[in-house]
Amino acid sequence: MIWQFISSKIEQNIDVYLITVAETLGSSPGKVGFKMAAAADGSLYGSIGGGIMEYQLVELARKELKSKSGISFLKRQVHSHDAGEDKSGMICSGEQTQIFNYLSKANNENVKKIIELIENNKPGKIILTNSGIDIYTGESHLNTIDIEFQKNENAFRYSEPIEIKETVYIFGAGHISVPLSQILAILDFRVEVYDNRKELSTFIQNNYAHKKEVIDYKHVSELIPEGKNSYVVIMTFGHKFDEIVLKQLLKKNIKYLGMIGSKSKVTTIFENLISEGFSKDKVERVCSPIGLPIGGQTPAEIAVSIAAQIVEWRNKR
Repeated sequence: MIWQFISSKIEQNIDVYLITVAETLGSSPGKVGFKMAAAADGSLYGSIGGGIMEYQLVELARKELKSKSGISFLKRQVHSHDAGEDKSGMICSGEQTQIFNYLSKANNENVKKIIELIENNKPGKIILTNSGIDIYTGESHLNTIDIEFQKNENAFRYSEPIEIKETVYIFGAGHISVPLSQILAILDFRVEVYDNRKELSTFIQNNYAHKKEVIDYKHVSELIPEGKNSYVVIMTFGHKFDEIVLKQLLKKNIKYLGMIGSKSKVTTIFENLISEGFSKDKVERVCSPIGLPIGGQTPAEIAVSIAAQIVEWRNKR
């Protein structure tokens, strides 16, 4: 995470420029919200679009860090051969404006607040101005506009929400859960893994999940918030526990609900649920057998098929 990189540097009294793409026009390699950190020790993190443009902006940041100017400023880049002093060196015809925020140890408290909100999946808002960086907490600071940017000759204000992150809740910490957690983390999902078995090796070894907990499967409903950011994968040790978990989640309004299992096992569980009064529509909404049909057999291959299906659902409008 870029904020952890920044915090680790400024805690060591190594100043950093946070470079944020705040505005784009036309075709541009950087998108609004892209970020990069350039530290005074020469290390880098992130990207604002790559190429010669990124190289030039990194060199500008390094020059300012070396001079210890301590200023925050805007830098416009125009992607055209005909551009003047703001020429980026690229020819894709658009333009983008970057915020350069100078961050030192004095900013670490707010950087740590951002890290805490992201790690705990809490909402808030990041504010970048000439004066530095600020953070507002709570859902009241979120609105329908994802990112806002105002500027004039002498000042700028950029605000970006920290939203509740898309989270995949995995019930069952067996062999598939480890590669699945890894793939989902790479895909920028938050991952939480739950199991009812203590001292399970694959549970202990899973270093990719953001949260792990041993629970009673009879009380899973309270763990899953409703809404478009919640995805559930059910793959417990045995169809009995799968059914216990599934019963509690069928009536919840969540983005994705998938359950592992053979066709015969799935048919048996579905028939049981319908006989108990669950609607056929609710039951048939469950993605089971889970995953896209790619012919996978190993835990890693099955994890790929599940992750691919989750991404498919993520991108459905």
